[in-house]
Amino acid sequence: MEFISTINNTNSSELDVKLAKKGDKEAFSRIIENNKVTLYRIALSMLKEKQDIEDVIQNTIIKAYEGIVYLKKDQFFKTWLIKILINECNTVLRKRKKVVPIEEVSADIAIADDYSNMELTNAVNLLEEDLKVVTILFYFEDIAQKDISKLLGIPEGTVKSRLSRARTKLYEMLKER
Repeated sequence: MEFISTINNTNSSELDVKLAKKGDKEAFSRIIENNKVTLYRIALSMLKEKQDIEDVIQNTIIKAYEGIVYLKKDQFFKTWLIKILINECNTVLRKRKKVVPIEEVSADIAIADDYSNMELTNAVNLLEEDLKVVTILFYFEDIAQKDISKLLGIPEGTVKSRLSRARTKLYEMLKER
C-alpha cells in the first residue's frame, strides 16, 4: 500500500511540475510545500542563522519560480531545487567569510527543531562543512551518492570518501559520549 502511495505521490508531484511550468501558481505552491522541510534542513545545516536561512529559502523559491520553465526533466525538480538552494547558501557563506566569535558557535549548536535533541544530529552539526553537507544529503534526505555528486559538482569518489570520513569522525565523537 505504501508503495502505491509513493507512486501516486511521485505522479502528482510530476504533474504539479508540469502545471507549474505552464504558469499554474497553485501547483508551484504545492511542490514547494512538499519540499519545504528538505529546504529548511539543508539550509539549517549550512547556515545556522535564522535570517540567512529564511533569505536563502526565499531566494531559492523565487529563482525556482522564475526558472522552472527551463527545467528539462520534471522528475528531477527536487534535485534541481536543492542545487539552487546549495548555490544560494554558498553565496551567503562567501559573503560572510569572516571569523565567527566562539560565543556564536556554541549558541548555534542548540538550535531548536525536531532533530536538535538527538546526539547524532548534534554530532553531524559539528562536522566540517564539506563532510556535513554530504552526510545530511545522503542520510537525512536520502539522496543517492551520484546525485549528491552532481548537486555539489564533485566526483562521486569524493562523495564516498567524505561520507567515509564523516562516519569515522561521527563514530569517534559519539564513542566519547
